[in-house]
Amino acid sequence: MVEPRADNKLKFQEPKKARKMAQALARALGEIGRAPVSVMHVCGSHEQAIAKYGLRAVFPRALNVIMGPGCPVCVTDLPEVDEAVALAMQGVRISTYGDMLRVPGTAKSLADAQADGARIDVVYSVGQAVELARKSRDEHVFFASGFETTAVATAAVLLANPPANFSVLSAHKYIPPVMEIVAEMPDTRVEGFLAAGHAATITGWGIFERFVERHRLPVVVAGFEPLDIFAGLLKLVELIRDGRPEVANTYPRCVTREGNRRAQEVLWKVFQSTGGRWRGIAHVPNGNLRLRDHFAAFDARRRFKIDLAKLWDYAPPSLAQVCICGEIMAGTAAPTGCPLFGRECVPENPVGACMVSTEGTCRIWHQYGGHLNLGDSR
Repeated sequence: MVEPRADNKLKFQEPKKARKMAQALARALGEIGRAPVSVMHVCGSHEQAIAKYGLRAVFPRALNVIMGPGCPVCVTDLPEVDEAVALAMQGVRISTYGDMLRVPGTAKSLADAQADGARIDVVYSVGQAVELARKSRDEHVFFASGFETTAVATAAVLLANPPANFSVLSAHKYIPPVMEIVAEMPDTRVEGFLAAGHAATITGWGIFERFVERHRLPVVVAGFEPLDIFAGLLKLVELIRDGRPEVANTYPRCVTREGNRRAQEVLWKVFQSTGGRWRGIAHVPNGNLRLRDHFAAFDARRRFKIDLAKLWDYAPPSLAQVCICGEIMAGTAAPTGCPLFGRECVPENPVGACMVSTEGTCRIWHQYGGHLNLGDSR
């Protein structure tokens, strides 16, 4: 076996290459001959990388890169949070990921319920939640959030004989259907999509072909390093320039056309897609992942009587009515257009879900300075 030389290693954070790619991006935009050209990525990890590395400071001004509904915590609907809170208040022990703790429900968040004495465990994986259940005689419910990537992990656990006192309250979401909603919005500005590389590692890039055929919009799968994002955006702008609605994969080191077939088998053996609301956006046909009948014994919605009415009876008036999180996730507004952003709504005291999660647009813009500051820093 020949060891690779150090200078042959793959590198994805090279400023010189990034500048050259930004110049190529500007040339391609110039050939389109109009501005702005608006594209959307549907991944919080893309927005994190764009903000963290200050990429908007070198994006051409003619390019408008919008973050769409790519934050699973942000799109978890109010009644889904309410279900977890109600179970916790009924004495059921809840485990969930840390970002879910402060997501506002109609009346309370899980953090509020915890302050009132409910037993809430923050875990780093669904496997850790299972271990907590194994070590206890109490009923344990895992409040599961995330897109295809994390849903596969939840499915794998349910196929591995979890303990009888363990169940799942699924708030898992499936990305492709919400892209349909955004593409069909009458006031959408989106001319192409940058798809998340980690989700496409599971689903494969071929899943976007029918979407492209229906909507005549290009889709490019991209990774998460700075050069990955530039390469993906450059390919997307070239496809828009040439009027070629196609699927392109600029993340071939991880993504194939077929994806991870074993992971897909596990996912669809346990879950089925069903319609449901995404917070602030709309009813998304086939956008929610719920447990199949075969796994009813581990489905918290079927295992427990969840009294939501009791919780809603004392829901206080909320600033959430002013929050425009839905418009932000749909790409029709920016965080700086919300009257609460950076004032009443900050990471320490979030009003909307977009300020809670580390993948939420408002949280990222608040942390890194946002679009306007970065874009004007040249």
